[in-house]
Amino acid sequence: MTGAKKSAGSAGAGPVVLRAVLAAGVWLTATALVLGPVRSMAAGHGDGNAEGIEIGDLALNIYGFVQADSIYDFKRVDPDWNDTLRVSTVPTRGEPYGGDGEFVMSVRQTRIGFESNYDTGNGNVRALFEWELYGTGGDAGQTTPRLRHAWVEWKDFGAGQHWSNFMDSSVFPNTIDYWGPTGMIFYRNQQVRYTFPNLFNDSSELAFSLEDPDTALSVGRFRDESTCEIPGPPVGNCDSTIGDVAQADNDLPDFTARYRDDTDWGHWQLAGMLRKLGYERTDTGNSDYETGYGVNASTVISTLGRDQLKLQLAYGKGIGNYFNDGGLDISLDDADIGTADPEAVKILGIVAYYDHYWNNKWSSSIGWSMTDLDTLDGQADTEFDKGQMATINLLHYPTDHVMLGMEANWGKREDVDGETGQDYRIQFSIKVDWALANLMKTAK
Repeated sequence: MTGAKKSAGSAGAGPVVLRAVLAAGVWLTATALVLGPVRSMAAGHGDGNAEGIEIGDLALNIYGFVQADSIYDFKRVDPDWNDTLRVSTVPTRGEPYGGDGEFVMSVRQTRIGFESNYDTGNGNVRALFEWELYGTGGDAGQTTPRLRHAWVEWKDFGAGQHWSNFMDSSVFPNTIDYWGPTGMIFYRNQQVRYTFPNLFNDSSELAFSLEDPDTALSVGRFRDESTCEIPGPPVGNCDSTIGDVAQADNDLPDFTARYRDDTDWGHWQLAGMLRKLGYERTDTGNSDYETGYGVNASTVISTLGRDQLKLQLAYGKGIGNYFNDGGLDISLDDADIGTADPEAVKILGIVAYYDHYWNNKWSSSIGWSMTDLDTLDGQADTEFDKGQMATINLLHYPTDHVMLGMEANWGKREDVDGETGQDYRIQFSIKVDWALANLMKTAK
């Protein structure tokens, strides 16, 4: 699977980035306190609705939370991902990570963000800069800064790294596990986007985006075969394997379109995607492509009181890297190396969760999610085919900005050859959120 979950890429951040983030926070805070006049406003969390404090025409908010997780895993998963239930990391053969039972503590969900809104006189400019501590990619398993959002909007135009336009972030349930529903379209991507607000009514919008392509490519069972075994071998050089020379060749951005309508009972959303999935051999320079496409239909339905039913159904071909977990875009269609050709992989994702609020102090979420690939004959037996996840929790809010919660999660992975593995765990978390505006209000 490509890249990092929920982000279009990851790189080692290290102490330099941490110092930069802290320095930015100190500078922005000092600016807010020194420049006047300053007026405190409602605090937000990067949603574009709350402005924090005002400095002239600039509205600034610094926000975040600290979350501490304590987890007991009754089985074992990849140690780089043992503080979350990522179904694709569940082993299906033996006990490669040790015997059953592991206790884990983590603070990697902790987050900090900076948001500003500025009225230029020719449209509002909004900027969002947000980090967390969940290392992925080369930093997998580490507690290290990782960029979530670097986004700017002017009027109806946006650019940077933000939620993919193909995604409905409102569908994410009120749960405390980091990774979340396996079958959800969940991806932060670099993009440019234009939105037509109030298209048919005051609560609807139509948005188009061009997004950074990132083809998840697998050569399956032929990864370790010599390049001499496939048609068109390189002249005079057969030392490389197929896995060494096959790579993605992305020369066009992904195109997405999304329509959303907010109603009295909640909202519904329909999104579509079209993409070019390029691939090439680095030894010969030969290249070609497949066409990927998909649809994502989602809704959040308000039921009783604050309760919400959250549903998503996504289907497509070659759109796997936009899925929360287990996605694949291209593999080979035949078990015979002489006739195998690349083909885009079909994928289905389902999310069904219900958030219930017992009262102002207690809530629960229960639900299930699935990712199901229509695997190809050229894929390796050990590759991911299907994943399921189920969740139930009880969360308590003893006072403002504090959450205590207990959650049970179950996950199951199935491979191409039918081998399966399961994981089940319980998690206790405490979360304290904050915002600069709230701190200033308290100080008055």
